[in-house]
Amino acid sequence: MQMLEVLKSILFGIVEGITEWLPISSTGHMILLDEFVKISVRPAFMEMFLVVIQLGAILAVVVLYWNRLFPFSFKKGTPLMKKDVWMMWAKVLVGCIPAAVIGLLFDDKIDQYFYNYITVAIMLILFGIWFIVAENRNKHKIPKMETIDDLTFQAALIIGVFQLIAAVFPGTSRSGATILGALLIGVTRTAAAEFTFFLAVPTMFGASLLKMVKGGFAYTSTEIGLLLIGMVTAFIVSIIAIKFLMGYIKKHDFKAFGWYRIVLGILVLGYFVCKNFIF
Repeated sequence: MQMLEVLKSILFGIVEGITEWLPISSTGHMILLDEFVKISVRPAFMEMFLVVIQLGAILAVVVLYWNRLFPFSFKKGTPLMKKDVWMMWAKVLVGCIPAAVIGLLFDDKIDQYFYNYITVAIMLILFGIWFIVAENRNKHKIPKMETIDDLTFQAALIIGVFQLIAAVFPGTSRSGATILGALLIGVTRTAAAEFTFFLAVPTMFGASLLKMVKGGFAYTSTEIGLLLIGMVTAFIVSIIAIKFLMGYIKKHDFKAFGWYRIVLGILVLGYFVCKNFIF
C-alpha cells in the first residue's frame, strides 16, 4: 500500500467526518475532493468507498451517545429496559421508513439520474436559502418540541420525509435536510441535531450495507486497508465535528451554514460549467 494513497484516504476521512454532521453536504464536498484528489482504485470500489466510509462517522455517534442509544440498564446484573430509549428508537425507525423504502426500490435510478454536479449545486443553494429563511421565520417563535422526548411520531415521519429528499437529491445534505425539517415544525436546534445523529445510525448503516452487498464484497486487501483507514479517520474527526456543532448551536443559529452552502453551490456549478466549456 503506497503512502500517497494512504494520505489520500485520510484526507477523504477528514472531509467525511466534518461534512457528514455539519449541514453542508458531504456529497458536495466529496465530489469536489474526488475531482482533485484521485485514489488509485477501481471505479466500482471508489463508489462503494464514498458511501461505506460513513460507518466511521456512525461509530462516533454510537460512542458519544451510548447511554442515550443503548436501551438497557443493569441493576445488580439484571437487565432493565429503558422505556424512553425504546420510544426514541421507535421514532427513529418511523423517521427511517421513507428513505428506506425509496432507497431499496430506486437506489440505482437515483444514482443514474441525480448523482451529478448540477443536482448537487442546485440543492446546495436551495437548501442554503431555505436555512436562512427558516431561521429568520423562527427568530421570534417559541419551539413546540424542546427535546427528543417531545417529538411525536408524526413529527418523526415529517423529518423522515426531509431525509428522503436528501436521499434522492445529492447535495441536499442528510443532516441539513433533517435539521431543517425539524426546525420548520418547531423543534429546538439541539433536539433537531440530536435526532439527526440518531436517525443517521440505521440509515447510514443500511445504505453502507446495501452498497457492499451490491459490490459483492470482492475487494483487494489494499482496497480494504484504504477503506479502514478512511473510516477510522472519519470516526476521529466526526467526534470533534459533533462536539463542535452541539457547542455552536447553543449560541448561534444555522444561517452561517446556509450562506456557506450557497457559496459552495455557486463554486461547484461554476467550476464544472467552466470545465465542460473549456474541455
